[in-house]
Amino acid sequence: MIFQDPLLTGNLVRRYKRFFAEIVLSDGETITAHCPNSGSMLSILESGSTVWVSRANNPKRKLKYTWELTQISNVMIGVNTNHPNKLAEEAICRGIIKELQDYKTLRREVKYGKNSRIDILLERENGSKCFVEVKNVTMKRDTEVNGVVEFPDGVTTRGAKHLDELSQMVAEGHRSVMLFLVQRDDCASFRLARDIDPNYGRAYDQAKLAGVEFISYACQVTPEKIDVTKQIALLE
Repeated sequence: MIFQDPLLTGNLVRRYKRFFAEIVLSDGETITAHCPNSGSMLSILESGSTVWVSRANNPKRKLKYTWELTQISNVMIGVNTNHPNKLAEEAICRGIIKELQDYKTLRREVKYGKNSRIDILLERENGSKCFVEVKNVTMKRDTEVNGVVEFPDGVTTRGAKHLDELSQMVAEGHRSVMLFLVQRDDCASFRLARDIDPNYGRAYDQAKLAGVEFISYACQVTPEKIDVTKQIALLE
């Protein structure tokens, strides 16, 4: 995924009211940017850190800037949770995600389950379907290079609901896959943050027993583009 226009750099002052970020740009201007991340942003929210923002082309938009990237301990991280579905689609089409190949069609945001939309629906010529849910991952609480990333970074009732719905699709004879997409590349493995949300951990275990598949891929992040580049191990 290439950023169409050059990103602007600055330093984070604070995130507040969940979806707002106060940032001082490199030219000294202080702006309020949209923070497109509803999570806690645990481990990637540091005052004074270098950040990158995009400028909106829509003149009617209230907030002219969107917070895209942050740098923590010299590691670049994508914070925009609107990107993972597009990144996953690109990676599938490029053959990067080997577990999701040989499908005829790919559609996004298709209605299914209990008033939900699946992130990606893959279909073969024979009509068989694969339901793919994509979760954005950024939290890394250890300090090791090539360490462990974790999800979720906060309690996610909605995430547990998605696991239940994926299990139901398996029960109906379809394939279901949960893709944990990591918007950073300083990691070699993934695990659940069961201490943060034990209920999600239980839902994960139940979904796995039901036949839901779990995979995790990491991204290379730069101010010019974000690309899915490697699979990382899942730790139980």
